[in-house]
Amino acid sequence: MRWLAPLLLLSATHALAETVTSPGPDAVSVSIYRAPHRGADEAMDLDWLQGFALVTETRRVSIPAGEGAIRFEGVAGGILPESAIVTGLPEGVFEKNQDSNLLSYAALASGTLGRPVTIRRTDRATGKVTVSDAVLRSAGTGGGAIIIQSAAGFEAVSCSGLSEATLFAQVPEGLSAKPTLSVRTRSNRALTATVTLSYLAANFDWQANYVATLGEDGKSLDLFGWVTLASADETTFVNAHAMAIAGRVQRVEEENRPSAADKPYLTCWPNHTTTSGLMPPPPPAPPPPPPAPMMEMAMAAPAVGDDCDSCIVVSANRVRQEDLADLKLYRVPEPVTVAAHSQKQVALLDRKRVPVSIVYRSRVASGDAEQPEILIRARNREADGLGLPLPQGSVAIYDKAAGRDLLLGESSLDDKAIGEDVEIKVGETPNVTAETDTLDSGKDWDRYALTVSNANPWPIRFEAELTGWDGERLSGFSHKVRRKDGKWLWESTIPANGTARLDYRVNEARD
Repeated sequence: MRWLAPLLLLSATHALAETVTSPGPDAVSVSIYRAPHRGADEAMDLDWLQGFALVTETRRVSIPAGEGAIRFEGVAGGILPESAIVTGLPEGVFEKNQDSNLLSYAALASGTLGRPVTIRRTDRATGKVTVSDAVLRSAGTGGGAIIIQSAAGFEAVSCSGLSEATLFAQVPEGLSAKPTLSVRTRSNRALTATVTLSYLAANFDWQANYVATLGEDGKSLDLFGWVTLASADETTFVNAHAMAIAGRVQRVEEENRPSAADKPYLTCWPNHTTTSGLMPPPPPAPPPPPPAPMMEMAMAAPAVGDDCDSCIVVSANRVRQEDLADLKLYRVPEPVTVAAHSQKQVALLDRKRVPVSIVYRSRVASGDAEQPEILIRARNREADGLGLPLPQGSVAIYDKAAGRDLLLGESSLDDKAIGEDVEIKVGETPNVTAETDTLDSGKDWDRYALTVSNANPWPIRFEAELTGWDGERLSGFSHKVRRKDGKWLWESTIPANGTARLDYRVNEARD
């Protein structure tokens, strides 16, 4: 009895600990980092965003005296609770918990297992509504069907072919309508404080999208760019200070996070129907329409508000570029709504008549030459019309013909620092060919001829990047070449309807 009394007192103290709920932030910033392993030529997968965000919230909360708990509602659903930092509390935090059991159909089904539910079905053809009582027998955890038992027997939910709704008598205890992070606190007195909550959250990403329009002279282009922010999270952040971070950030991947496959979801059984194959499964949802060119989207976008979760919201205000150590930060200049399951676009740049050159390039390895491709090349310098860090992203290339902008191709652009060459690949061309022929051979060497033919009625600038296989050495060039990025580079002007030739020797690698 002497040791039982302190335990009872401790239990009573925990039971009396006051819980305070903060319904949402007073101010919030969302800094979105790109998926670290997604290349410039890979579009964001809106169903599986692999970037992340740093969310910083400011809240005014009431802190109870003694031991208490604060529930931060409205945090990101993809919050990584171990990354959460709370500052501004009198004595800090001694326990954090993510209340991840959110109010959803899957959670309702899992929490109502073995309890009564009501099934309401509507015949779309006749409008007749039928209501029946049932007991939920299987919540479909791990990918199975959600099974109910009624007077008619066992059946899978949403497989009758009729419009169905499942009505639950009550919300199971512990479910929350908003993603919530709760912390336990201690304070020697009750007070109101301004606290800052910062955390990492998954299911975000961003990318740049460019539109390059060649001038009629073929020596300049107009370059317009967007920053596209994407969120696959269920939480909407209103009036957020949004930023996009360019550059690769080192992260340690967690292998034991809960998988979406662990949650129940609707599926028909058996064979997608309750009538063993007599009823065909419903047709799949139509694929989303292909994205229009970004410039056309900007011109034709309807006047939608920030509450349009499914729309791409276009803003004419440009982001401001700032340095963040070796990374680059692109700040949206005004508060915006980072809506749940949505994309948002903000102008990145708009440069007119940027000087460019058109180059035809072929890569040659030993005696094999690739089909030449067309490059649009510019210098990323202020004197040459650019002079700002360019984040990686997709590029739509247009050319003016008959008074209209016609699509030449789609390409990608890697991260480019100030002073670097900017190269946009247009694609291969049938009008310029590169072929190699063996001229002579010896014991440990071969001599080749690279012949380039130009079928265009105008001269072109051509470049060949020459390398050897597995340590082979190249020598004996018949024309001047130079080293660039570890490769031999031959540059030549090919006359209209003309040819040019380079002879060279390939020596086998030495042991």
